[in-house]
Amino acid sequence: MKEINTKDAVGHVLCHDITQIVKDKVKGVAFKKGHIVKEEDINTLLSLGKDHLYVWEKREGMLHENEAAIILRDICKSEYMEESDVKEGKIELFSSIDGLLKINVDKLRQVNSLGEMMIATRHENFPVKKGDKLAGTRIIPLIIEEEKMKKAQELCSDGPILSIKPFVHKKVGIVTTGNEVFYGRIKDTFGPVIMEKVKEFDVDVLGQTIVDDNPENITNSILEFISNGADMVLCTGGMSVDPDDKTPKAIKDTGADIVSYGAPVLPGAMMLVAYYKGNIPIIGLPGCVMYAKRTVFDLILPRVMADEKITKDDLSKLGLGGLCLNCDVCHYPNCGFGKGV
Repeated sequence: MKEINTKDAVGHVLCHDITQIVKDKVKGVAFKKGHIVKEEDINTLLSLGKDHLYVWEKREGMLHENEAAIILRDICKSEYMEESDVKEGKIELFSSIDGLLKINVDKLRQVNSLGEMMIATRHENFPVKKGDKLAGTRIIPLIIEEEKMKKAQELCSDGPILSIKPFVHKKVGIVTTGNEVFYGRIKDTFGPVIMEKVKEFDVDVLGQTIVDDNPENITNSILEFISNGADMVLCTGGMSVDPDDKTPKAIKDTGADIVSYGAPVLPGAMMLVAYYKGNIPIIGLPGCVMYAKRTVFDLILPRVMADEKITKDDLSKLGLGGLCLNCDVCHYPNCGFGKGV
């Protein structure tokens, strides 16, 4: 840094905070470190007794925090994102749509490991709404080597760290199984729960079919929804390993490819995920989805609505953070459920 006459400081960057104290009125920072001095600041600075200032001396190969923040913004930002103005070396990113947030976790870790810079984000694979904050970026010191910022750019040369997948419109069919419901012995309470959950997204519910425990009837009901244009079929009931629970067999008999019967999540371990002709998800939902506040279905549904194809590996990764604590007051998604490393 160097000392200069305050009257000559326009355009220079302050290297330290400048405090203003007015008895019984003000005591605080009038100008923060990193502030770029403007013409209108000069009289205020002089009134604070600052005839001279210490400012950053621009050197070849060094970047100011605001310049570095723009680089960090560029390696994070992608389509459907908006940014804040740069302030004190920090830029924040916000979603411009409702969608699914995706993060290249390896790139994020590598950039943060370079030192003297940081990118903090939300968790990935969770839904975001228009206006939601996604990430904040800044460097730690006031200035940083340009070469170090180039390393961050090189790490992300093949694409940004953050992306958003828009939710897509889907037509949904619901197949509810069980003799006890089919014959009117009990009232169905599963269907209304499912309808409420899917209506958080852009869906048309084509209807709900209630069938007995005959696997052939279940299979036919699923295929009927698909023939009527369903983009997704949700099956409720008959998902346990009891011999008289036939829904998994019925889903398989549609000809769908079974991705997994079971997921390392509680509640929701008995969920089944399958795809009919490669792109129409058929999901068998265990009974816990009917009564638990949040389950594996809440973790999977946003990804399905963003047209992500769920894989066995995707489900395996849910084990870390896959234990819901069933809190008396549910704070999801502001909790650890579904959030791995």
